[in-house]
Amino acid sequence: MRMRKKKWAEPYLEAHGDYAISNPSDYSGKWKELTGKEELHVEIGAGKGGYMLEMSLMYPDAGWIGIERDHSAAAVACRKAIEERGGCENRRLITGNAEEMENWFSEGEIDVIHLNFSDPWPKKRNHKKRLSSERFLSMYKKLLSEKGYILMKTDNKDLFEDSVISFLANGFTLTEISVDYRRNEHPEDAITEYEQKFLEEGMPIYHLTAVPVKEQSVVK
Repeated sequence: MRMRKKKWAEPYLEAHGDYAISNPSDYSGKWKELTGKEELHVEIGAGKGGYMLEMSLMYPDAGWIGIERDHSAAAVACRKAIEERGGCENRRLITGNAEEMENWFSEGEIDVIHLNFSDPWPKKRNHKKRLSSERFLSMYKKLLSEKGYILMKTDNKDLFEDSVISFLANGFTLTEISVDYRRNEHPEDAITEYEQKFLEEGMPIYHLTAVPVKEQSVVK
């Protein structure tokens, strides 16, 4: 569900441009320098920022970049990070559409991409908009580092099944897969308010880890 537009969102984001980056292409190839870390995590669809915020605190030795296209949600995430947790530290927020990621990051710059409860785009004609569709996976492969990988969680069975097929058909191997991820404790992975609602309703969480298949050179 799309968040109701907040009148204060745009002014707040503009006032905190050191955290909420509106010109991400200026930092292509420089995100690790900006966050002061050697490992870079990117969450696409950061929403209100709860997951990235908690993970950045759990893993302070990594840099964390959240991407959120909805400016009202981004403003909430920005305010939460600044007023509750002290601002930038090892994290930043990009206010924009992930379709433009190739302009924001250089090849091999990202170590881990997080896809958490992404929009399932249920109508078949909109499946190409899914963050696990062919066009996005092609882009991720360019941006991931040599040892990079993708972590995906969703409550949507149809999206998960379609994503598994898409990953396997587009040059990825699945090293982990679960149709009930939270049946076991995962203290290494933060639970956000959004995910907690599904857990309280007894809904399973689907999870996978996808790694790009390395292209092998042909010996002549």
